[in-house]
Amino acid sequence: MSAPDDRNLTWHHGLVSRNDRNRFNGHRSGVIWMTGLSASGKSTLAHAMEEVLFRSRIRVYVLDGDNVRHGLNRDLGFSHGDRKENLRRVAEVARLFCDAGIVVFSAFISPYREDRDLACQCIGADDFHEVYVKCPIEVCEQRDPKGIYARVRKGEIPRFTGISDPYEPPVNPGLVLDTSRYSLDECLEQFSAYLKEHGLIR
Repeated sequence: MSAPDDRNLTWHHGLVSRNDRNRFNGHRSGVIWMTGLSASGKSTLAHAMEEVLFRSRIRVYVLDGDNVRHGLNRDLGFSHGDRKENLRRVAEVARLFCDAGIVVFSAFISPYREDRDLACQCIGADDFHEVYVKCPIEVCEQRDPKGIYARVRKGEIPRFTGISDPYEPPVNPGLVLDTSRYSLDECLEQFSAYLKEHGLIR
């Protein structure tokens, strides 16, 4: 793939800056990158926080793994290379949302530290907040809301994170939410405290 400079591309800066949007909104924008095993509670937490923030008049949106693969990334599979490209595209979209003044929740398994580091580089360390949704795989498998683990055990899904493919937990996440120990409401309280501490909500 050619580098942008080789294709005569120039980034155009608009007349309305991100700082303008943040001032207008009354809050900072940023990207909350949620990582964890399937059924750990990423999407549940992301959408619950989205509702909390929306009610507080915060401009917010959730980029959910399954939803993105329905459209933007429908051409990608689950090989290591496709997973990497999936997250690269998501990071680019999240960066644009952040520039638009929106608090973005990105809910993807994102199993490899390297890919999460690349997402952080794309978005920028000041705007990237890594949240580890921690849950033992035994608990995730008991929940199994989509029936995916059952299909894995039957051999219908050959490569699956946490069983036949590795999951690399974050080394130093901004926040750890242990959904096996804390209820949804307790996790939301911890989440809200973190967002307030970092100026993303009032």
